[in-house]
Parts: sequence; C-alpha cells; structure tokens
Amino acid sequence: MRLSVRLLAASALALAVAPPVLAQDAQTIQRAQTIRDAAMRENIAMDYVTQLTTRFGARPAGSPSEQAAAAWAADYMRAHGFRNVRIEEFSLVGWDRGEESAMIMGDHPQRLVVAALGHSPATPADGVEAPVVWFNSLETLNAAPAGSLAGKIAYVDAGQMVRMQDGSGYGLLSRIRGAGPAAAKSKGAVAFLMRSAGTDEHRMPHTGTTRYVDGQPTIPSFALSAPDADQLTRLAELDTAPVVRLTSTARTYQTVSQNVIGDIPGRSRPDEVIVLGSHMDSWDLGTGAFDDGAGGGITLAAAKAIAESGRRPARTVRVVLYGSEEVAQPTDTGNGGGAYLRGVQQAGALEKHIIAGESDFGADNIYALRLPPGGQNSDFARAAAQVLYPIGVLSSATPELHGGVDIGPLAGAGVPVFGLAQDGTRYFDLHHTADDTLDKLDPKQVSQNVAAWAGLVWLIADSDVDFRALRAAAPATEAH
Repeated sequence: MRLSVRLLAASALALAVAPPVLAQDAQTIQRAQTIRDAAMRENIAMDYVTQLTTRFGARPAGSPSEQAAAAWAADYMRAHGFRNVRIEEFSLVGWDRGEESAMIMGDHPQRLVVAALGHSPATPADGVEAPVVWFNSLETLNAAPAGSLAGKIAYVDAGQMVRMQDGSGYGLLSRIRGAGPAAAKSKGAVAFLMRSAGTDEHRMPHTGTTRYVDGQPTIPSFALSAPDADQLTRLAELDTAPVVRLTSTARTYQTVSQNVIGDIPGRSRPDEVIVLGSHMDSWDLGTGAFDDGAGGGITLAAAKAIAESGRRPARTVRVVLYGSEEVAQPTDTGNGGGAYLRGVQQAGALEKHIIAGESDFGADNIYALRLPPGGQNSDFARAAAQVLYPIGVLSSATPELHGGVDIGPLAGAGVPVFGLAQDGTRYFDLHHTADDTLDKLDPKQVSQNVAAWAGLVWLIADSDVDFRALRAAAPATEAH
C-alpha cells in the first residue's frame, strides 16, 4: 500500500511525538493504520446516508417513516455482513407538528417565521392572540412575579448563539428551549416564544424538544428564526407592546420506536462488546442528514471496514442505530438509549460492555480523541496517537465522562465511553432546520470520520485494554 508524502510525514511526526508502544502491540497498530487508510479511500458511509435520506426523508421518532427506515437499515446491515441483526422495539408517545403560523398584529401586521417546539401542545382552534412580554434570559423569566404573565405570551431572546468548534454555545439556548415553556406556564403565560437555538442568520427556525412536567405537556411553544427574533425584540424595545397571534395543530399519539442492532462478532472474546452508537430518528423539517444520518453511516462504515480487514478482532464490534433520541417523553423510559440499557441489564451483559462511543455531531472532520478517565497517559493512548495523528486527530487531556444522549444511559450505568470530537463550527447552522439535507455533507470529511473510527475501534477491539481498571487507577483530578 502506498501512502502520500504528506501522510508519511505525518506518520513520522506522530511516531516522534508519541513514545513507542510495547513490541507486541506493533502488529495491532500496523493493522489499525492499514484499516484506517483503506477506510479513507473507500467506505459505505455516503451510500448509507444517501439511501436513508432519499428513501425515507424525515424520520420523526415513532413515525411510519422512522419505522420503515429501521426495517430497511436492518436489511442493509445484513447485506453488508453484520450478524445477529435485530430490531428492539419500545413504546413511545409520538408527536406530529401539523400546521403552525405566527403574526404580529395591529396597524402594521407582519408574518413571523416560526417552528413549533417538539411535544408542545396545539393552540385552540382559533389560535392564541396576546401581548408579548420580552425577557433577555431564562433567569429573568424565572424571576417574574407569580401571575404576572396571565393572558400574555412569554418571549425569551438571550441573543444569538455563539459559534464554537465544540458547540459549547448550545447549552444556554437549549436550556431555554427545554425549561422555558414550563417556567412561562408557571407565571400564567398562554404561550411561549424563543429565539431559535442556532448560529445562522437565515430566516429558517430551529425546532427541538420541550420537556414534560409531571408527565404533562406545557403550553404552545415556538422558536423564531433569527431575523424574526431580531424584529420582535426591536419592537419590544420600542415599547410598542407587540401583540402576536399564534396557531398550531400539533398532536401526540401512542406508537413504538426501535433500536436497530448488528454485530461484527469477535474472534476469540465475542461476549466482550464495543458499542458504536448514533440515532435513526430526525426532526421533521429537513431529512436528518447531518443529525444524524451521517452518524449511522460513519459507524456502520467503520465496523464494515474492520470486518473487511482480513481478520476479525478479538472483541465484538456492535453498531446500534438508536430510535427516539430527539424527543422528550412523559416518563424517562421512551428513548432508545434507555431501552438498550434495559435489555443489556436483563441479559446480565452490562459488565461485558467494554466501552461505547457515539457519532452525533454532524459529519465534519474529527479533531480530537477523548478517552475515559485513566486512559490519557496509557500505552493505549500512545498507540491511538500513532493511528490518529496522521489524519489530523489529536489526543485530548480531557477525559470523556458522559458520551451523548444515546450512550448516556450506558455511561450512567458505569460503562466507559470515548469521544471522537467533530468540528461543529457549522453544525448549528443546520441543526433541527429544514436545511439539514444530504447536500450539506462533504464526502471527504465523512471519510476522515470513518477512518478515525475504524482505526481507533480496531485498536480497542483487538486488545485486552480494560478501561474500567484504568479509571479505577486514575488520579482523582483526571475525572473532573
């Protein structure tokens, strides 16, 4: 196999900066590098996400399109050599958006571009029309006197989301989306509005889920596109006491969602499992290519690249396409991560889950590896550096503690988790919008993701590294 001059130079630099690993690991590292390079050249990730988004479009949790996509994905796994392929169903409250509208009323009426927030209830048939009270943070809404919003619409505009490579600007806005409707209801509000949780300036709102309170929905709730949020805030600052009319025909219904699970069985220790996770469901506005069709393609392609390397690893590599990641539920049982954990616990297999990782942050280049606590200065970390540095992935001193939404239940139950951090600089331009479509994926960056996952997972799967033992031996400062 020939490598480019650039890749050879990068490999040499990686070997220079990373101490040599034990001699018996050299063959495993070399095979990981070979798998990495083969995956970079050719993989099935774009084929999978292209078929998924084209055949089924949007895949709201529990919808017929999500269910049909899951059945198709199971067949896709079987056709590509996965074993023990199965569909794991669980009950779910589904949500259908219906139709929605918003308009500033008065002498100079103006239409607003909004998206109802997931699992918020419908308005009355003739809509809700009320004065808007503007808040610049969730905290100021929470501080409003009891009853002060009776008959009014609460509106929170905390400013545009800050664009960050790691997506850390999202937390402030997603907190408003999750908790804002309940806070507004507690003050007497009849509806809730917020600036979309996004970094773009397009007239395209970002949806996302709200939370149930004591098993019940809150009040009709909507996200405004950034320009419309700017407009409404300017009107509020002019002391014009804007009146807004909102309509929504959203509804909930009883249904099922499912996880799709497939294995590349281990050669000598098949009961030891490495989980590669992503989610099958998407929001209804786009086709869920970035969030999270790409993650499914990346993890499936990585596992297939390992299977095609000419030698199965010692441990089992399991791909899980989780259902119902995007939406809140009246109880905490209606998501794929929880359903998978319950199945593992019932089978008594939790301790045999070696590690889990999740791809759910788009499809742009991976730039950092975060290992579980105790892994940062280990022989394994040094081996991983030799495999990942040549394709632009640096080892991080920050340990991975929680994983994502799908593998979070496993992490909470004690399974170690790793993170391959993707460049999220443009992720929240597309996230939960109508613009989350296939054309936004860059095949070269997708292949870099597959190569990183394939190389790293091979190292784990064909080793005896015990991340639980590394964590137990780690200094307390590493588990910050």
